[in-house]
Amino acid sequence: MKYLSLFLLALLVACPASQEEKPAETQVKEEVAEAPATQQKNIITEEVTYSANGVELKGYLAYDANINEARPGVLVVHEWWGHNDYSRKRAEMLAQLGYTALAVDMYGEGKNTEHPEDANKFMMSVFENLKEGEARFNAALDMIKKHPTTDPEKVAAIGYCFGGAIVLHMARIGTDIDGVVSFHGSLDSFHTPEPGSIDTQILVFHGAEDGLVPPEKLEAFRAEMDKADADYEVVVFEGVPHSFTNPAADKFAEEYDLPLGYDKNADETSWQGMQDFFKKIFAE
Repeated sequence: MKYLSLFLLALLVACPASQEEKPAETQVKEEVAEAPATQQKNIITEEVTYSANGVELKGYLAYDANINEARPGVLVVHEWWGHNDYSRKRAEMLAQLGYTALAVDMYGEGKNTEHPEDANKFMMSVFENLKEGEARFNAALDMIKKHPTTDPEKVAAIGYCFGGAIVLHMARIGTDIDGVVSFHGSLDSFHTPEPGSIDTQILVFHGAEDGLVPPEKLEAFRAEMDKADADYEVVVFEGVPHSFTNPAADKFAEEYDLPLGYDKNADETSWQGMQDFFKKIFAE
């Protein structure tokens, strides 16, 4: 129960105290790591390094080299575990669909873990300083927009768990991005949007049996989006728990007594729903 309590506390964290508004000093620098880019079929993957406010961030870029024209870009924001193989896999899957995808680093230096205590520390370091988190997201956004394979006018972001909270926050504060997709993300709000202030289209996939994001959180999110007159959709999967897209969820659930679980149908259905959503927003 120790890690369950820790996880609940982290995901239900209250909105941090307001901070003095000051422009985020963001420096973007793209570097290909010493290891050469690898090609798998027609997919190129690259380790990339960029920075925000002096913090080195390590991302993972994937795109189809056989596509000649510029294509939409998609950011992938990781779970509370950090920038790991799972977020990289999703970037590769997006590249297979014809997008340029960047698995971002929200913790700095590519940090990741498989232990809840470390994951909680990493996640809370962002939630407690969201201006820094915004700068890191925007640095990744600048990078993908500037990549030669990307159409900078067509960019979206997806996020899992912690990453879902991040992409929804960026939509709430008016980030210039076409759409965001949250997969079993935290729905708590750190910013109350004014009516008409959200230009980003929003899609949320949620498990009805998510023990970390209970029904009242979902209803509060819907009420907030309605009041903001946002263009949003929520898809709820009956009988499905938190972390339903990650095949490793069952392992973490057993090892740390966390209310997580993989659901193949919800995983595949939500991925197809994301594809349909992207076709719609990028055609407009």
